[in-house]
Amino acid sequence: MLGILETRIPLLTLDEEQRLFGLHDRNARALSRELGVKVSSRGGTLKIQGPEIEVQMIAHKVEAILGKIRNGHDITPAAIEEELTGATASSGEAFRGRETARARSLTPEARTVIQAKYLEAMANHELVFATGPAGTGKTYLAVAAAVRALGSGQVKRLVLTRPAVEAGEKLGFLPGSMNEKVDPYLRPLYDALNDLMGPTATRRMRDMDVVEVAPLAFMRGRTLNQAFVILDEAQNATSSQMKMFLTRVGEGSRAVVTGDLTQPDLPQGGKGLEEAVRRLSNVEGVAHIELGKDDVQRSSLVQRIVDAYGSQPES
Repeated sequence: MLGILETRIPLLTLDEEQRLFGLHDRNARALSRELGVKVSSRGGTLKIQGPEIEVQMIAHKVEAILGKIRNGHDITPAAIEEELTGATASSGEAFRGRETARARSLTPEARTVIQAKYLEAMANHELVFATGPAGTGKTYLAVAAAVRALGSGQVKRLVLTRPAVEAGEKLGFLPGSMNEKVDPYLRPLYDALNDLMGPTATRRMRDMDVVEVAPLAFMRGRTLNQAFVILDEAQNATSSQMKMFLTRVGEGSRAVVTGDLTQPDLPQGGKGLEEAVRRLSNVEGVAHIELGKDDVQRSSLVQRIVDAYGSQPES
């Protein structure tokens, strides 16, 4: 289970403290009442203590508010109150109840020897490649490890991404807005987050940009610091896309790349994952975990399907 986390944020002036706490400490009281988070100040340091996920969320908000104050933005007491405590009245019961992330066990659990090695690799390496067939836990364990790292304060945000090309469909020919086009490709990542943290916590953390789920193309030109970054379905990434993704990882970040080399959805295969594994597996700080049919944890039918396809040459 997730435990209690305490984080400290330096304050430069008494005015910052007063503006954050609100009139008669109303903001601090609201956070305590709705989320079980204790906010206090002593010696020019703001201390936030409580359930890990909620502390991370509030700390992120506080840092954003302080950034605006210190950059001279005209931010009103009402705006600060809304930023810190907004939506707690409507979602407080969900956070106190069954959907709160603190009520869930977020410790990733391995069911096979290779899965245990996978978890160990993610804990001890900056970059991990995980390859293997469907149902081996590549994505789910990566997301679980990412959520755990966020909850324990090892990283400040999660970034989950996929190439938005699958099953021969081209986005330009699909109906709807860009979000409507790409969301179906990202749904497995949302499913894992919802299962691990609950829909309410997932939605709130997405709204705060603590959790981001986006197509791989949206990573271009960015540097992701202090983040846990996951590239899923990487067998559909080209060599240039893979290089672009790997060079987005910044200071204090970790990256996990998952994919099934036997199931590329691009006509000629992405090749980016295969090339990256070949080039980087022996680089310091990089690990490659190969999961196999013995690691499949789905139904016995899926196991038989994997066996059948693995034993027959493609026509």
